[in-house]
Amino acid sequence: MFISTMPEMIGEAFALKLVDVGASRFGEHEQAPYFRALDGGNAQLVGFEPNPPEFARLQARMTPDMTYLPYAVGDGKRHTLNICHAAGMTSLLKPNVEVLSRFHGFPQWAQIVAQMELDTVRLDDVSETEGADFLQMDVQGFELTILQNATQRLSDLLVIQTEVEFLSMYEGQPLFSEIELFLRGHGFVLHRIKTVSRMIAPFLINNNVQMGLSQDLWADAIFVRDFTKPQLLSDRQLLAMARLVHDLYGAYDLAMYLLIEYDTRRQTDYAARYTHAFTGPQARYSNG
Repeated sequence: MFISTMPEMIGEAFALKLVDVGASRFGEHEQAPYFRALDGGNAQLVGFEPNPPEFARLQARMTPDMTYLPYAVGDGKRHTLNICHAAGMTSLLKPNVEVLSRFHGFPQWAQIVAQMELDTVRLDDVSETEGADFLQMDVQGFELTILQNATQRLSDLLVIQTEVEFLSMYEGQPLFSEIELFLRGHGFVLHRIKTVSRMIAPFLINNNVQMGLSQDLWADAIFVRDFTKPQLLSDRQLLAMARLVHDLYGAYDLAMYLLIEYDTRRQTDYAARYTHAFTGPQARYSNG
């Protein structure tokens, strides 16, 4: 369970820039993984949503700390958007019918009901994303393409949350291992992963086609800048990353680790303040 936000705990609010590609995934502000960072103050969100009705809905509930852009993010080229029967499966890639037919529901959900041509933008070319600390992506198989065209942004990013797949649900889709290798090459390590499984047809329990069982299909994977090499992080990055992992994921141990490194450099007492904000006896602080 989360306790207070980082700014509340140590008395400082470190500015954050958050980027969400596929912002309509979260119907309400409180469902987004970054909502606690926004509520903690001194944070700005830049969201992308190319679907006009969804973009209008996001704008209608926009607050001063949010900016939404009606762009499809990719490689800067023109692509065909495959609009599927289930909106959540709409993608710039075609559904992989051969793989999806092994699971309940997906052959129907993945049916292409319409197609449209659209231009994409590279994150590196969107000035509003410059200096981003956090990137959230849910783009149905196009994740690696976006990352490959965001190498400038990767040099600043501290935490990335992205959907990844373990089977090719879309034709030509890069899988988790390829994304992990790419991000590792840019200085990130896997922090945690939350998998989603489905039953392999024809096995079915209680006629529930969305029940999970043995086969993991996809996951939300969270990558962080390699904390085992703190010397590669600037003072500002140490504080921003500590706030992100605390506010978004309750990673109190990693936040403490980063604050201790900052205190060692700057002769501050943030780690001590952080520990004192915990109420349970399980939290201890030692700089020895």
